[in-house]
Amino acid sequence: MQRQMDYMTLREVFRRFHEAEAEPKGELEHVNAYTLVVAVALSAQATDAGVNKATRELFKIADTPEKMLALGEAGLTEHIKTIGLFRQKAKNVIKLSRILVDQYGGEVPNSRAALTSLPGVGRKTANVVLNMWWRYPAQAVDTHIFRVGNRTGIAPGKDVVAVERAIEDNVPADYQLHAHHWLILHGRYICVARKPKCGACIIRDLCPFEEKTL
Repeated sequence: MQRQMDYMTLREVFRRFHEAEAEPKGELEHVNAYTLVVAVALSAQATDAGVNKATRELFKIADTPEKMLALGEAGLTEHIKTIGLFRQKAKNVIKLSRILVDQYGGEVPNSRAALTSLPGVGRKTANVVLNMWWRYPAQAVDTHIFRVGNRTGIAPGKDVVAVERAIEDNVPADYQLHAHHWLILHGRYICVARKPKCGACIIRDLCPFEEKTL
């Protein structure tokens, strides 16, 4: 784990990320807050591309919790059976849809506590929804962000909560909204796990990682 990057270096890192892509977007396809919750919940231990492939047809017929309940667990399972852990995920989606209808009038709540009370929705999922739909500066830390945060010193921490807190505490406020998208995309496509593409990295000269590749 690297030492925490200093503030001025952090500003330059995120200035470059912003210059390269001012409005980074999440890659999970959705049409409203509800389908975003479902998509993120389905993406655990699965790729965004795999989830998108399964949900394109699903969301055409079930884009609200009421419609999902009408489809039922068996119908949902047929749509998502290409996704890992699909049986448990189908149960969770039906349960959370029932709670949204019964307790929230079919609307997705905009608080982390309420979101994380839903079956299959953890802190990361809640933070993605808060960030992408309500544009809160919430930081959803996945394996990519955990790796980049520690490898570069942008947001070091021994676990995902510590990395989340390091982003919140140290990344300049004007870059907080998009911080997790910049970091996840950087980790997914450049700062990959086994052989990072340091030659294509726009922050290579600022990064203290000692095992840089050519």
